Amino acid sequence: MRLAFFGDVVGRCGRRAVQKHVPSLREELQLDAVVINGENACGGFGISEKTATELYDAGADVITLGNHSFDNAGALTYIEREPRLLRPVNYPKGTAPGKGANLYNIGDYRLLVINVLGRVFMDALDDPFQAVQKELEACPLGMVADAILVDVHAEATSEKNAMGHFCDGLASLVVGTHQHVPSADARILGGGTAYQSDAGMCGDYSGVIGMDKEEPMRRFTTRMRGGRFTVGSNEATLCGVFVETDNKTGLAKRIAPIRVGPHLSETIPRL
Repeated sequence: MRLAFFGDVVGRCGRRAVQKHVPSLREELQLDAVVINGENACGGFGISEKTATELYDAGADVITLGNHSFDNAGALTYIEREPRLLRPVNYPKGTAPGKGANLYNIGDYRLLVINVLGRVFMDALDDPFQAVQKELEACPLGMVADAILVDVHAEATSEKNAMGHFCDGLASLVVGTHQHVPSADARILGGGTAYQSDAGMCGDYSGVIGMDKEEPMRRFTTRMRGGRFTVGSNEATLCGVFVETDNKTGLAKRIAPIRVGPHLSETIPRL
């Protein structure tokens, strides 16, 4: 199975990058499934039905979220109607609508996607490790699921790294989101799970993590607020990872970064 995961889509320019590049990448890389983190898709904070629809129309099979899952109030009801939209699985029971994990029939494959929120330097939810373990045990790789993708939306690289090792041999891909900068550690762990600490964002890299640079710089240099953050409007770079799995075991045979657009060095895997 060939999978692609793309990191946090930030605002309109990020959505445009998805619309511009994902359809051709699906064809070029012969992708069986595409998962996209869309928690910043609507004006940089949260997601709406309209912005989610744009991502689905561009080729997303599943959209994951994060700490901004419900910044847009409309997402509270939309997620109940849209099974392809996932919020973190470790919200305390009964506190959030929607699901944090789901098994999808995509073409000839069964893909389990799990979205989980870290607790280090974040608003703490329930234990992410116990929450992920529960989902992995309910839907074992190679038995119920042909592939399993875990999106770890977390601030600390150490916590993401620990989740990778925790899932090693039990998931096809563990990939981090939230930091908006692609990490250079794409690799296959000892048990066969593909891992990258952060996929990077699909957004404007000419500013500060997808925002125009003026207001973040003002706050860092003066400790004073001058206004609200404004989403960058320059051409976005699409960032993500490509993974090819073994059809018998569901474990990874290959992982490679994807970067398309300005400001970062471009790289597209070759088949």
